Amino acid sequence: MSSISPATVDAAVRAVRRAAIATRWAQGRLVSGNTLTKSDDSPVTVADFAAQAIVCNTLAEELGDVAVVGEETPDDLVDRPDLLDGVASLVAMGVGTSNVTATDVIEAVGRGASDAPRDGTYWTLDPIDGTKGFVRGDQYAIALALIEGGRVVFGVLGCPNLPNPDGTRGALLVGSGEGAVMYPLDDAAGGDGVSASEGRPIRVDAAAVLSEARFCESVESGHSDQTHSVAIAQRLGITAEPYRIDSQCKYAAVARGDASIYLRLPTRADYVEKIWDHAAGKFVVECAGGVVTDVAGAPLDFSHGKLLQANRGVVATNGRFHEQVLDAVGAVLDL
Repeated sequence: MSSISPATVDAAVRAVRRAAIATRWAQGRLVSGNTLTKSDDSPVTVADFAAQAIVCNTLAEELGDVAVVGEETPDDLVDRPDLLDGVASLVAMGVGTSNVTATDVIEAVGRGASDAPRDGTYWTLDPIDGTKGFVRGDQYAIALALIEGGRVVFGVLGCPNLPNPDGTRGALLVGSGEGAVMYPLDDAAGGDGVSASEGRPIRVDAAAVLSEARFCESVESGHSDQTHSVAIAQRLGITAEPYRIDSQCKYAAVARGDASIYLRLPTRADYVEKIWDHAAGKFVVECAGGVVTDVAGAPLDFSHGKLLQANRGVVATNGRFHEQVLDAVGAVLDL
C-alpha cells in the first residue's frame, strides 16, 4: 500500500474540515429559510461550489499542483455574478479570510475539473454527497480520496451532522495504511489539521452471525432498490430495522460499527456509479476492517476514468459474512 506523507494527510483533513464547517453553516441558512445570494439561488448550489473551491484551493496551497477530479465544473458560474458572490462569501468564511474574489472562485472550482487518468495519481472529490439530505437539514458528506494507478490509497469523509457517541455531532473519518481513525469536527472556520490526541481508531462492528447484523441503506429509495433489500434481509434472517441515512455517511456508519451491511443495489440496468460517490467511503470501510465489492463480488475498479464501468452496485460489510450476503444478493437479483 502506498505510504501517505503526514503533510498530505494534514492538507486533506484540513481541506475537508474547512468545507464541512462552511457547508454546515450554509445548511443552517437553508433550514431557516434564508438564501446566500440576492436572487433565489439555492444554498445547496452555493455550498456545492464553495466546498469544491475550498478543498481544491487548500490542496493546491499546501501540496502544490495536484489533479482533482470533482463533481462540479466552473461553467455554471460564468456570467452569474450574483451566484459567484454567494460562493465567494462562503469560501471566505471557510478559509478564514475576507479577500476572495470571483476570479479566485472560478480558478479554484476549475482545479476540480481534471480528467481521471487511468494509471496516474489524482484526488477525487464529491463536495456535497447527499443533496437531498442537505436540503432536509439532515446528513450529507464531503468525500475526498486519493487514487494512484487505479487504486484508492487514502480517503477522508467529512460528515458534518453525524451523531457521535458523546452527544456531539460532526466527524471526520480518515482511512490510510495505518487503519481508520475518527476525529471531531471543530466549530471553527479554517480549522487546523488533526493531532493524534484528537482521534480514536474505529473498527467495523463485531457482529459474527447474521441474526445480529443491521442493514444500512439510503433514505431515498431512488438511490438503491429497497424492495430487493427487504428480500435479501429476509433471506439472511435479518430482522432489525434498517439504519437509513443519507450519502457516504452510510460508509461511515459501517466503518464505525453503527451498522453491519450497506447495500447499494442497481435501480436500472444502464446506471454506472461515479468514482467520487464511493472512493473515500469504501476505503475508510476497508481500513476499518470491512470488505467492499460490487454485487458480483468483484473489487471496485477505479481504473476506468470517472465511472466504475467494470462494476455494478456496491456491497459493504463488516467482512465476517460478506460471502453470505453476496450469495443472497445474487439469488434475489438473479445474477
